This record gives sequence, structure tokens and C-alpha cells, in this order.
Amino acid sequence: MPEQSWDTKVRLRAFQWLDEISPAQEDILPRTVLQGGFELDGQRIHLMSPQGIFTPKGCDYPLSITTVMNGHYPDRFEDAHRLSYRYRGNESDRNHRDNVGLRNAMRNNIPLVYFFAVAQGRYQAIKPIYVTGDDPARLTFTIMADTDGTFEGAISSDVAADQVRTELRRQYATAAVQVRLHQASFRERVLDAYRTHCAMCRLKHRELLDAAHIIPDSDPDGHPEVSNGLSLCKIHHAAFDRGIIGVRPDYVIEVREDVLREADGPMLKYGLQALHNSELLLPSRIVDRPSKEALERRYQVFTD
Repeated sequence: MPEQSWDTKVRLRAFQWLDEISPAQEDILPRTVLQGGFELDGQRIHLMSPQGIFTPKGCDYPLSITTVMNGHYPDRFEDAHRLSYRYRGNESDRNHRDNVGLRNAMRNNIPLVYFFAVAQGRYQAIKPIYVTGDDPARLTFTIMADTDGTFEGAISSDVAADQVRTELRRQYATAAVQVRLHQASFRERVLDAYRTHCAMCRLKHRELLDAAHIIPDSDPDGHPEVSNGLSLCKIHHAAFDRGIIGVRPDYVIEVREDVLREADGPMLKYGLQALHNSELLLPSRIVDRPSKEALERRYQVFTD
């Protein structure tokens, strides 16, 4: 078996390390953790840099690309299946070494990691991703995800053997990634607005909190905006979604009448019934508070 190159060793360990730390971080990785990186053969390997396209020392290709919140470069999903990632620099920098590095990664089908900011200083790691297109006129690369998140799976796929199947697989994976990133971004923004508290019971364990849509995301008006969200613990999220709990447009919580009449122990008594006629915890910023129009629409469903 041939000896692995330094680039392969770094890439392999980076994929493994992200698999190890992501569950402990709820898949939301602080920038400080990613910049700190890991040790490999006595060397500190960082995973990102402020420049966006990052190649660790001694590696042949970039390891990662990053999109930050409110960044200078307008990285975006062109459609459900492809992401546009801007070159580093401007027209005079088309052949900057970072841009050349991504071209080489495209040419040799090298798997990378994409760090997408879902909140300020917090990222989701999408892997593997591939550079699948280069548009010098628009200073833009096309990026697509793939389905196997392991490094071994990324390097074992024979792209040349079936280009059509590879394209369809990557379109499917990228569409799934887009949904996942939007959901994660919505959750982080809603939880931040509510200072990581359940808006009903004030529980503040982040791992037990969800971002609940007031108007469901399956509805055309169910936009992923903070004003269409509530930070709820998992119990109250389920109760809200199933019509056990409702919220009036004046931010007062109601519990369904038949549930108020039940007798079933302390969880029912203190976790649900005690919420009746209590007030919702609100974000400090008025712009983040629940839309009264959305609450009115949802309350009508609750009372029907």
C-alpha cells in the first residue's frame, strides 16, 4: 500500500475530527474551535482562515472554504442544486494562489469542507463538497455537495465512470444541504433572539430548545424569519405543533380546554396546565418579536 501524502493525511484527519466534535457541539461549530484545529504528527492543523479559501501548510490543495455572516463576498445558492462561491479578490486576482488552488481541486476531484455561518461566529461543516465549475467572467466557482460525509467515501467514488449518476447524486445532496443550512440558520437566529430560553417555560438548556415556526415552513407564507419563530423546548414545541397549546396575538398562552380538565400527574399540571393565561417571553428587539398577524392566523387554527 503506497504511503499517504501529507495532503491526504491532513484531509483524512480533518474529516474524522469533524465527525468526532460535531455531535458534542450539536453540529454548530464555533469559529474559535475551527481556528484552533487539531494536532497531527506534532503539527497544529487549523481548519479555516479569515480569507475564506484555506490551504494548510504543506498541503497541495485547499482544505476548506468559508462563508461568513454579512460577508464581503456574495456567496449564494444559484438554485436548489448549486452554490456560487466567489473568487478571492477582484478581476486582477483571478490567478491568486487561492483561486488556482480551487481550480486544481476541481481538476482532480478533491473533496473539501464547506463552513457555512448559521450565526455570527458559528458554522455548520458540510462535507464532502466539490468544486464542479469555474466561471472567470463572473469570478465565481460552482460548489456541490455529495452524499457520503466520510473522507473514504469521498475519495472512493469513481466520478469518471458515471458522470450522469454523479451529477444527479450531487444535485440531490446539495438540495438537502440547502434545506439543512436554512433550518440551522433559522434555529440559531431564533434562539439568540430569545436569549436561549423557552418562550413558554423559560428553560435555558440549548440542547433542549427548538425554533418553532408560527406559520409552518410548508406554507408559502412560512418564511424563515425570526418574527415567524418561537424558541420552545421540545415538549412545548410538540404541544404547540399539535394544537395542545396556542398563543394569542397579545402574546398570552392558552391551553386547550380538554387538556385543562385532565388529571395525569406533575408534568401535565406544571408543564402544560400551569401555562394557561401566562405571558410569552419576548425578544428584547421589537423587530424579532412574533408577528401578530402570524399569531392571529395560527390562533384561528388552534381555536377551530
